[in-house]
Amino acid sequence: MTRIGLARRRVLQIAAALPLVGLSPRAMAAAPVARWQGTALGAESQIVLSGLQAGEAAPVFAMVRDEIARLEGVFSLYLGQSQLSRLNETGVLQRPGAELLEVLSLSHAVWDASLGAFDPSVQPLWRARAMGHAPARRSGDFGDVRFSADAVTLRPGLALTLNGIAQGYITDRVAELLRRQGLTDLVVDAGEQRALGARPGGGGWRLGVAEPGGAVVARLSLTDRALATSSSLGTLLADGGGHILDGRSGVSAARWSTVSVTHDSAAVADALSTAGCCLTVEETERMLARFDGARLAYRA
Repeated sequence: MTRIGLARRRVLQIAAALPLVGLSPRAMAAAPVARWQGTALGAESQIVLSGLQAGEAAPVFAMVRDEIARLEGVFSLYLGQSQLSRLNETGVLQRPGAELLEVLSLSHAVWDASLGAFDPSVQPLWRARAMGHAPARRSGDFGDVRFSADAVTLRPGLALTLNGIAQGYITDRVAELLRRQGLTDLVVDAGEQRALGARPGGGGWRLGVAEPGGAVVARLSLTDRALATSSSLGTLLADGGGHILDGRSGVSAARWSTVSVTHDSAAVADALSTAGCCLTVEETERMLARFDGARLAYRA
């Protein structure tokens, strides 16, 4: 693994892993709770299942691990044979998977709604800055990416990163997998968070928004809803700038250090929170209005 790969994994662990606000002893005693911890796209991840003993949860968690591994085979920048890695290497991917097409379509919608601030095609620029090289002249933007069920094609010089949306997407897919197993009360944290049903003892799941240093700065109670947080200064690139780049200028996001968004979909919330670090108050309001149910939860 290259030094860049290690650095990006560390970014995700710091900037994306959010805390669950602790359950009270009374709530914990009200029902069995099973927990799983692991990683998804390099980010610390956890699942909390209410109503299952550890032994009952073991086969469910095995399915979760398999699903995460399968989706990493689509979106990972570190697995050389992932769909995204092969696309970046050759500039074309024939017969892309449905998951990649879905995320590209959603990315395009957020790219458009954010006036180009959210742009997965900043990957070559990100790599250059992470290595301490002078930024190269960009070869285009996400509007130059062509995708259909037949193929995804990149303009020469382009490469994509889906780290600003794929963790949310994986969170959604794992939550839906668990729902199909008949589990209705849980929180999935695969870099972003999605809460289904009620926590032990009743009521919404209490989730926390954390700054990169780990301090919880806001608390929310969510039911059947997702929370995503992006922190522009979660880690610094070699030139001292933050790791979230504004696709319009190529410079590090500087308007807000931390932005949290809630939505029914963790993927949508993930992309919107990333874009929100780059936008003015008015631009953010107009962007969120394009996605039914999107709400700004925290900004500082």
